[in-house]
Amino acid sequence: MEYIETKLKGVFIVKPKVFNDERGYFFESWKKEDFEKHVGNIDFIQDNESKSSFGVLRGLHYQKGDASQAKLVRVIKGRVLDVAVDLRHDSPTFGQHVMVELSDENKQQLFIPRGFAHGFLVLSEEAVFTYKVDNVYAPQAEASIRFDDPDLGIEWPLDMSQVLTSEKDLKGVAFRDAEYF
Repeated sequence: MEYIETKLKGVFIVKPKVFNDERGYFFESWKKEDFEKHVGNIDFIQDNESKSSFGVLRGLHYQKGDASQAKLVRVIKGRVLDVAVDLRHDSPTFGQHVMVELSDENKQQLFIPRGFAHGFLVLSEEAVFTYKVDNVYAPQAEASIRFDDPDLGIEWPLDMSQVLTSEKDLKGVAFRDAEYF
């Protein structure tokens, strides 16, 4: 696998080596030894999966304090635009984001360390999104920043009239009002 660090320190695009033949394909989606060599020691404790339709936008979510989560995300069906926003006050890239297309075709993954908000927009008819986390869900520590906050400047490729999001995400706070880590 190839590990490419993005402009946000600690956020990596992970590109697997895919072996294709007439039967289909094979690739290693995660290998502890390689991951630790390139990214560090992350103790993933749970795998999650979600299914969403075209235009669904989930995010920008994070958990505060000791409940913060690192995530390794990928798409096993469809195509999404995945976004990570740096919420680390001491980071030179605080408030900046990276945007990466993840799909069943490119088989790329994105590693998002603790200290980031995360969200994604479904670009295909349907998407199955899976991710590893290193901490349990803690509803008391959950927080959300508005996906369309002008201070973040995220350029989602769909008109907002095409976007479907939850009531909770619509109630996300402005970036400048968010509680960070």
